[in-house]
Order: sequence, then structure tokens, then C-alpha cells
Amino acid sequence: MSNEPVPAWRAEFYAPLASFRDPLFPGVSRCLPLPPPSTVRGLLAAATGRPVEDLPLGMAAWSEGSGVDAETFHPIAADGSNPAVAGRVRAVKGGMTIRERPFLADVHLSVWLPGQEGERVARALRRPRWPLRLGRSQDIVHLTSLRPVELVPAAEAVVGHALAPRGGHDVGEAFLHRMAASISADRLTTSWADYLWCDVPPGRRPVRGAFRQTTDGGWEGQAVWLLGT
Repeated sequence: MSNEPVPAWRAEFYAPLASFRDPLFPGVSRCLPLPPPSTVRGLLAAATGRPVEDLPLGMAAWSEGSGVDAETFHPIAADGSNPAVAGRVRAVKGGMTIRERPFLADVHLSVWLPGQEGERVARALRRPRWPLRLGRSQDIVHLTSLRPVELVPAAEAVVGHALAPRGGHDVGEAFLHRMAASISADRLTTSWADYLWCDVPPGRRPVRGAFRQTTDGGWEGQAVWLLGT
């Protein structure tokens, strides 16, 4: 990693509700505590209009609450034995069913976009090509702030709610999550990675492979890991 400062843009988003289903638990509606990097890349691709966005990015996320909703599913039988009528199927075996759906409330997301590619995406965020969503189609996300910052390599920084690669720090409060780093445009290939994330944000700690934000008093000293695909 170069010792030179890196210019970047920091974009802050807010979503009233969002749900990030963990695909590693099939048949169970388990909600991740933050959006996977693949979801954030989909958000950026919606802004630029490109099929994929694979630029390096840093991110931090947290929510103010959570809950469980009830959703009605209307699966259509492949053999045509239970066809949908007005968007509904009969409540038979394999038909209409109600399942619990965990969700997060008041979701906050910060994304760091470095270099010229970050400048390109930041311009698109001002006038996005498609609606910005965080996960499901009904989970609208709002861009609340977009400003230039500077990142410098760091041996110590405020870890907070930043998403770090495995081995990025040794904070005991961190949880290890396996999440999708990226998904191909045809949705046939998913790249997985292990990430560290803290539910209770720790303060300044030793870090590895991280940058530190040096500008903007509200985030000065924040650890940022630039994550690839």
C-alpha cells in the first residue's frame, strides 16, 4: 500500500427500513446487521447506469433499531398445478404462505470512493440514472451528504462501524461475517469474502491495511478499508 494520501469522496446514505437476507442460511430469514459490499455496489451501479461497479470502496454502516415483519409469499408451481390468479395462489402445500422477515430500521451507510473512479461515481450520485435502493426494491435510500475527503495510510485509527477485511484489526468486540463481495451482471457468479464488523463501535485501535480520514472534523481519524471485489 502506498504511503501517499488518497483523495476520495464520502457519500452518506439513510434508509428508513432495509432488510439484508443472509443467503448462507437457506429456508431461514436471517437478516445481516449491515448491507453486504455487493449490495452497496448495486446501489452505485444504479447511480451510474453501468451493469457493475467494481471500483475499490470503503464503507461503514449501522442501524438504530430492528424488528420482524410478516410477508406473504405466492410461489407459482412449475408444473402449473397452482396457477396465480390476480397475483395470488391458493394456500395449499407449496402454495401461499406467511413467513417472518427481519428488518433494520433507520439504517445509516457511509461509503468512501477513492481516486478518479470515485469522482466519476460521485458525479453520478448527484443525478442517478436509476432510483437508489438498498437491497429490496421497496427499500428506498436517500443520499444525505457528499463531500471530498483525504485518506492517508494508518497504523492506528477509529474503527467504529467500519467494514474491515479479515485480519484488518484485532478488536475483540468485532464479529466475523461472510458476505457477498460482488455479484456478476448475469447473477450466476458470487464472490464471497470474510469481513469484520463491530456492533458496538470501538474507538482508536491498531489497524492493518487501513487508511485514516484526515479531513472533516466529524469523521477525522475514521478507519477506512478500501475493499475490492
